Amino acid sequence: MVPLKATMEAGDIQSPATVRVWDPLVRIFHWSLVGLFTFAFLTGDEWQKPHEVAGYIIAGLIGFRVIWGFAGSRHARFSSFIYRPSTVAGFLADTMRMKARRYLGHNPAGGLMVLGLLLAIAVISLSGWMMTTDAYWGVGWVQELHEAAAFSAVGLVALHVGGVLVASFEHSENLVRAMVTGRKRAPGPNDIA
Repeated sequence: MVPLKATMEAGDIQSPATVRVWDPLVRIFHWSLVGLFTFAFLTGDEWQKPHEVAGYIIAGLIGFRVIWGFAGSRHARFSSFIYRPSTVAGFLADTMRMKARRYLGHNPAGGLMVLGLLLAIAVISLSGWMMTTDAYWGVGWVQELHEAAAFSAVGLVALHVGGVLVASFEHSENLVRAMVTGRKRAPGPNDIA
């Protein structure tokens, strides 16, 4: 159990205690992937060699995240954020009514998004690698798959950002800051830790 530590603000108003949720490796992975994916997406047709290098680093990051999904800290593990489809659907319905419960780690929609992004980016990485080999060089469907997966990932990223904004508003919590600091407000009685 992580000890709770309250902080004091000006005027002796006590802010809520915080707990560490996202370990440093999850945060480094997340922000590295954001930067490298953005770079690779923007340089795909213009700057081939750096684009490929970024793709190989991204593939390594995805491999790391899969391993960390089984061996990492509590909230990094897949077992902590993979939910049944009915749970995800119920969570999304509650979110539409702004009545969704707060999760300390990934909520059901966020967990599904993690899996979707990992899969889409793995397809991008694999098809990108295939395009550099003699066996698949010039094969049209490989390039089409690569581009379709890239644009699908951009769509997922947009949904992800939208979900982060909605959840931040709904629960009065800055989730972007939490992914920088690793800390979130301590769970309340109605939250799922």
